[in-house]
Amino acid sequence: MTDENFTYLVDQFADVRIMRYRIPDWDQLSLQQKAYVYCLGEAAKCGRDILFDQNYKYNLVIRKTLEAVLKTYQGDRECTDFQNFIVYAKRVFFSNGIHHHYAEDKFFPEISESYFSALVKYSDSSALPMNPQESVDEFIAFLIPIIFDRNIDVMRRSSQEDIIVNSSVNFYQGELTKPEVESFYHTMHSDSDKTPISYGLNSRLVKDEQGIHEMVYRADGLYGKAIQQIISWLEKANEVAENDRQRRYTQLLIDYYKTGDLRIWDEYNIAWVQDTESHIDFVNGFIEDYNDPMGMKATWEAIVDFKDMEATKRSHTIGENAQWFEDHSPVDPRFKKEQCKGVSAKSIIVTTLGGDCFPSPPIGINLPNADWIRKDYGSKSVTITNLMQAYDKAAEENPRSGLKEFAYSQEEIDLCKKYGVETDIVHTNLHECLGHGSGKLLPTTPPGALKEYSSTLEEARADLFGLYYLADPKMVELEILPDMEAYKAEYCSYIRNGLMTQLARVELGKDVTESHMQNRKLIATWCYEHGQERQVIEKKVENGKTYFVVNDFEALRELFGELLAEVQRIKSEGDYAAGKALVDRYGVKVDPELHKEVKERYNALGLKPYGGFINPAITPVVEDGRIVDYQVSYPDDFLQEHLELGEKYSF
Repeated sequence: MTDENFTYLVDQFADVRIMRYRIPDWDQLSLQQKAYVYCLGEAAKCGRDILFDQNYKYNLVIRKTLEAVLKTYQGDRECTDFQNFIVYAKRVFFSNGIHHHYAEDKFFPEISESYFSALVKYSDSSALPMNPQESVDEFIAFLIPIIFDRNIDVMRRSSQEDIIVNSSVNFYQGELTKPEVESFYHTMHSDSDKTPISYGLNSRLVKDEQGIHEMVYRADGLYGKAIQQIISWLEKANEVAENDRQRRYTQLLIDYYKTGDLRIWDEYNIAWVQDTESHIDFVNGFIEDYNDPMGMKATWEAIVDFKDMEATKRSHTIGENAQWFEDHSPVDPRFKKEQCKGVSAKSIIVTTLGGDCFPSPPIGINLPNADWIRKDYGSKSVTITNLMQAYDKAAEENPRSGLKEFAYSQEEIDLCKKYGVETDIVHTNLHECLGHGSGKLLPTTPPGALKEYSSTLEEARADLFGLYYLADPKMVELEILPDMEAYKAEYCSYIRNGLMTQLARVELGKDVTESHMQNRKLIATWCYEHGQERQVIEKKVENGKTYFVVNDFEALRELFGELLAEVQRIKSEGDYAAGKALVDRYGVKVDPELHKEVKERYNALGLKPYGGFINPAITPVVEDGRIVDYQVSYPDDFLQEHLELGEKYSF
């Protein structure tokens, strides 16, 4: 299928658009490389149930019920109610649970409780996830309040009052409170380890009659059945790996999955980050802690990829100059790295997304997350080019543009059309490669000192680093940007998004809760306020429509640098009080009138604020009993993909 005949946008529902992405250069891989990618891809699908369960303790029961109805319901499937039920099922599949994947609040089906009861009753009871002694009526009575009650488990991750008590994530079990969680892990951190351990990263903390203790994720522990399947496919992958270095760190990952030992996890990350030569790479594990209100416990995720050789040239240039960027950073010299070690950057082509990266993935990644590993061994930074291309192509297929609606002038529109895609990619490169890898903690600062504000402040730090350097003449000197006008497109887009357009993603009356959104709002609002006297950013209202216009780009860069210096200080010193004050003041609260206006203007365009993907299907081609190739196809049915995942990868 040629690109001209390939449709990227394949489905839309609620606030979501579903796209496909292509795998360019697939046929340039050898048979062994394709086999390696295939095995890693199967491992990437095997942890799906883990993420559903981590997000909420009843997600799997609900998802399996939805699957049973979709496959076996005998009633009218054409009526409006059933179509609304399908939308709800798609939303659950998309969000990996019943809480919004970004806003984190509980969403509800647009059907009655009685209709839902009828759907379950007239489906095959043997397909329902009921207890053996439970009747269908008892099962329905159990599910109804969980799904429909607007007072039960309303936030996946809460920032209000006791954030443990008020969060629905399944990282904590029993009547635990925030002080109890802090006390438990403070005791762990007080031992005499020479290197910090990411305590709590791969466990559920439980309070029961035995006291407070951890249930560790491992092959013979919590999530054991799924982890055993992941291990099996990683072992198969090692049989066809490209080189011994890959085999070594993959074996360390297998050992970690078998034992749950976080010291082995650190060994794996050190070995993994030092492999910069292999063409194929992957991420697989309990990695990001955004969903945990305490910013400690990680969700499961997976990505499989190989290098985009042409696009990697720019990434390499950025990585090779990491020390220059660090040395010229506007932060206090006490917080700068004297030597940037092992900063590797590349652009990649993704072949499979899994867990917390699916169906709504990041477009850039910088790992590992442990600051001491970054300091001593470096980090890997990637920009995912085929996903960014898919976003751009899908936007072209939609005739209505948010840029035209929210940009103030034709000059701003033209600027963003000319440079916007390019500067967005470069900002992502800088964010992932240099931003996350920059700076250092003071020796007296413990890991995790910023607690629940850690994720938001870390994303702000990386974004600010990228924004500050986009406007540096060094970018033109290194031929990363074409001229000194280009960066202005990203400055306009970032301020417009941070102050306005991202509010389309937030339900009216709600705060901003997701870390990346808080980060963007924090930066844009802080710069607007601190530049107000000079009108660096000006608020204009014309014909009842609000716009934010950047009047002084150089002054805005200075503000980015000033805020970067403060956020780096907060992280380096572990200044929890200052970090809390910054996020709470600038990153959370929403102007209700502006919010209402943005929602109305955005909805009038018929646009969907969130995007996600269907994975390509990679299938072995068998001739005479042996595999001779691996074929890629591009499914376009989001619902069918998730039903198949439920059948094949639910353990």
